[in-house]
Amino acid sequence: MPLTHDELVQLNCDNVLFAWSKQGAVNPVALDRAQGVHIWDANGKRYFDFSSQLMCSNLGHGHPRVVAAIQEQVGKFQFFHPGYAHEPKGRLAEELLSITPGDMGKVFFTLGGAEANENAIKISRMATGRHKVLSRYRSYHGATAGAATLSGDPRRFAAEPGIPGVVHFYGPYTYRSPFGASNDAEECERALHHLEQTIQFEGPETIAALFLEGTSGSSGLLLYPEGYMRGVRTICDRHGILLVIDEVMSGFGRTGEWFGYSHFDIDADIVTMAKGLTSAYLPLGAVVISEKLASHFDDNALVCGLTYSGHPVSCAAGLAVIETFHEEGILERVRALAPVQDRLLAEMKERHPSVGDVRNVGLFGVIECVRNRLTREPMTPWNAKPDQMEATLKLTSALRERGLMTFVRWSWLFCVPPLVITKAELEEAYGIIDEALSVADEYVTE
Repeated sequence: MPLTHDELVQLNCDNVLFAWSKQGAVNPVALDRAQGVHIWDANGKRYFDFSSQLMCSNLGHGHPRVVAAIQEQVGKFQFFHPGYAHEPKGRLAEELLSITPGDMGKVFFTLGGAEANENAIKISRMATGRHKVLSRYRSYHGATAGAATLSGDPRRFAAEPGIPGVVHFYGPYTYRSPFGASNDAEECERALHHLEQTIQFEGPETIAALFLEGTSGSSGLLLYPEGYMRGVRTICDRHGILLVIDEVMSGFGRTGEWFGYSHFDIDADIVTMAKGLTSAYLPLGAVVISEKLASHFDDNALVCGLTYSGHPVSCAAGLAVIETFHEEGILERVRALAPVQDRLLAEMKERHPSVGDVRNVGLFGVIECVRNRLTREPMTPWNAKPDQMEATLKLTSALRERGLMTFVRWSWLFCVPPLVITKAELEEAYGIIDEALSVADEYVTE
């Protein structure tokens, strides 16, 4: 007999270590199946998947083209040593080079985003002979030792002291400006000045690379003001620093372009990616490097290696995802729906005093909840302790009760649906969010 919902929860809680959680407090929903933009729990209740799980199921669940490609590849061959050549790996690398902006040269495959960033650190250090890497506070690059150290997110604390040579700097965040700016133009100018100062204090000749997310993700979807990314590119060029763009979360159509940084008309030296690369149907990450960097390794050993690098079945899934994007016009679909999400987010801000700010690009949106719009006091503090999480937990519960699951972190409610969502489904989901935000409104003090 199939296990009941409660039995499945108990089975998992008895035997599985759950990420980022006190194990005694874990009470997960037991999921049973998924299709399109919906998921069902083991009791048969349907939910909107409004975070694409972890901002990765970009083509939704059960897309027949991707499923068929996986099945076909499994029937042909399942795994080869990464030192061998095979069609799925070579073809996917070719496709990635064709869609990544700039003069890109070669691809190194990993199993996920953290591994991609780990290897980007290594490649940067090997290619430049320098050891320091820079990244923003309020960023996240993964949970392995190097990627966690790189992250400005509090989740890095458990990995500290971490790897040496990582330096953090403040990035732009106009709504909560660390520079006292009152508008985007001031924020951009002051953030770039701060970055230049940081580089001078650290010694430009010691810095191998600077990491930026193509579009900021789980640290609050902090959108770059106009001119910031071009300014960073200019600073990196001036000092011979490699610019590494982390597209793990913002890549593969999420912003309406192949990659988040595509909006800024700049080139990267290294681009890391994962998640949407296979629409999360199978684990796969990649490090795409420029032609100039690739040529460095013609006569210098690339000291990087992973057992499952270029796994054939994962690569077959990645190829099917890219083919689907082309044949179904996924990028065009996101661009058409972006104004709809912009409007719906604006309506949430207009209706609810708990909504301090909304941010969106493509179908990558966030609602930032506050207790007071005038003071901008957050609904839940940054890096909140368990006894400060009441409002966040109640908002999450209110969404789930009404049939919507998404990523709610501290004061941020993420609106990141699968890219195959329809306009009618998008509006229906925001109807649920509209109702649930009444819970956040109860914490408003103004």
